[in-house]
Amino acid sequence: MIQVNENFLKLRAGYLFPEIGRRVRAFKAANPNAKVISMGIGDVTQPLAPAVIEAMHRAVDEMARPETFHGYDDGGVGYEFLRKAIVEDDFKARGAEIDLDEVFVSDGAKPDTGNMQEVFGVDNVVAVADPVYPVYVDTNVMAGRTGPVNERGQYERIVYMPATADNGFVPQPPEQSVDMIYLCFPNNPTGAVATKAELTQWVDYARRTKAVILFDAAYEAFIAEPDIPHSIYEIEGAKEVAIEFRSFSKTAGFTGVRCAYSVVPQALKAYTKDGRAVDVNPIWKRRHCTKFNGVSYVTQAGAAAVYTPAGQKQIRQTIDVYMTNATLIRETLTKLGYEVHGGANAPYIWLRTPDGMGSWDFFDRLLQQAHVVATPGAGFGAAGEGYIRLTAFGTPENVKEALERFAKL
Repeated sequence: MIQVNENFLKLRAGYLFPEIGRRVRAFKAANPNAKVISMGIGDVTQPLAPAVIEAMHRAVDEMARPETFHGYDDGGVGYEFLRKAIVEDDFKARGAEIDLDEVFVSDGAKPDTGNMQEVFGVDNVVAVADPVYPVYVDTNVMAGRTGPVNERGQYERIVYMPATADNGFVPQPPEQSVDMIYLCFPNNPTGAVATKAELTQWVDYARRTKAVILFDAAYEAFIAEPDIPHSIYEIEGAKEVAIEFRSFSKTAGFTGVRCAYSVVPQALKAYTKDGRAVDVNPIWKRRHCTKFNGVSYVTQAGAAAVYTPAGQKQIRQTIDVYMTNATLIRETLTKLGYEVHGGANAPYIWLRTPDGMGSWDFFDRLLQQAHVVATPGAGFGAAGEGYIRLTAFGTPENVKEALERFAKL
């Protein structure tokens, strides 16, 4: 008799975004003439940069000739030309010394954050911010690190760290010891950023307790304030305790192309049950190369073009479009009397629902009355109840129209 992995049965019914999609489809079916504007799921709307398109066209032509054809990349970890660009432009340019063999190219930061937990034991205690990006929690539920859901909608054996307006949506290290710490800055969903002092506090905690920080920096390109770190490796000692995830999805519009990378430092250690230190980098390399054959050459060629002078200029123009949207959303909704957070260093706006409405109730009100799709904060955890997340990834025209509809609510 084939047995199911019963950890999957612990998952709460319906992953957040499919549930949003189900409700939107039902509304459209009942209202076929309604123009629905999405400010919910964080998919991009601007086209790929010309430099990226040109590089991918050249790469396709290379694949058509025997002398320039490319098969598997360097063992599945990514072509050297892309990893060199990543090391130089994303890290050394900011004073962070990262080696080529510490970079692993993949098809997305979402799968990386989910897959990385496989190299750590199932008895580890996981800590997440609340609210939290659901993938961090759900993949650990699947792995068997959690108990059932309690009356608050939280999984037993996970440490939920409050990220609220009172602490600027930056959680504090817990009093108890934890082993795997998920941090995301700029934050999804709240749009908050962490200062160097705040990240230093976390690195010091991890070094003291021999924990690992799983640092999601997928939105670092949207940081506008000059003193906010873009990488956790800008913090002294972070290479001993932190893994970082980056993505080209929002930075360069690769949501439909798929390319990202993780950084696993050589200095990072994990421990056996008897306390013996083990290097994490070769374990992740073994896992990565066993289950993944690499990102396509054409895609990696396009990603490398992001780091050219033309590419940098063009993707900055695209990011400026989104951040102009974010500023307009933040300022307009504030004037309308809403309590608004985020939208200054991130493409996400975290909006408190009016009159104490529940997150899903306000989602339905926006959809039914304004034909605007948001993301209910409750989908990000118990502390997200009473908020919705809006994204700035729409077209400027749609964002402006959606805000006009907000004003009529």
